[in-house]
Amino acid sequence: MPRASAKTPKNFLDALSRPAAAALAHYGYTTLEKLSKLTEKEVLGLHGIGPGSLPTLRRLLKAEGLGFKPR
Repeated sequence: MPRASAKTPKNFLDALSRPAAAALAHYGYTTLEKLSKLTEKEVLGLHGIGPGSLPTLRRLLKAEGLGFKPR
């Protein structure tokens, strides 16, 4: 399990709005590794996630050497 870097909170959900964090937790996306298995479109399809969350999610994924699944 990767350690949290200085740029990534220990729990990445803490960097998100409460609705976005609750949505990801509800759907079981509680690690960046799990989240990286989705496309951006799939993430936006989750109830509670809006386009404003994507820049933060991209930054957090990138800080850990990850990214969203390509289309």
